[in-house]
Amino acid sequence: MFKNLFKKEKIESFKNFVEGNLVYIENVSDEVFSQKMIGDGYAIKPTDSNVYAPMSGKVTSLFPTGHAIGLTLNNGLDIMLHLGIDTVELEGKGFEIMVKEGQVVKQGDILIKADWDYISKSGYDTVSILVFPNGEKIDLRKKEGEHVSSLEENVIEIIK
Repeated sequence: MFKNLFKKEKIESFKNFVEGNLVYIENVSDEVFSQKMIGDGYAIKPTDSNVYAPMSGKVTSLFPTGHAIGLTLNNGLDIMLHLGIDTVELEGKGFEIMVKEGQVVKQGDILIKADWDYISKSGYDTVSILVFPNGEKIDLRKKEGEHVSSLEENVIEIIK
């Protein structure tokens, strides 16, 4: 009866989705993001090709071009990752999709691999954005330009 009384449940904390340098969302060159038309969030100028699930959840939307992916996290929050600016025009070149729509993912799973050199040499900005489309606000714990590692904790605090 009391077997699980003292068992502590580990609560996942939100982790960073790609290694790189932090960019304030207000400074992203695409006005849809910089004016927070889709939602609050933050951006990274990536230095690593792997794009990770920041928390466990389900892939709810996946563009066939690999430039954008939506997740519903196990805590009920929705997020969207948009990789690069105007990269939909690459028609999938430079992106390797590692998951499928409807797939359940665990925190730290690789979602997409991006060839940032190819994308940059093709004339596209590699700044990648994570947004919360349902009205959540965030408090950044890092300064613009600061390097953040993949899956680093405490980059943001989510304010509901």
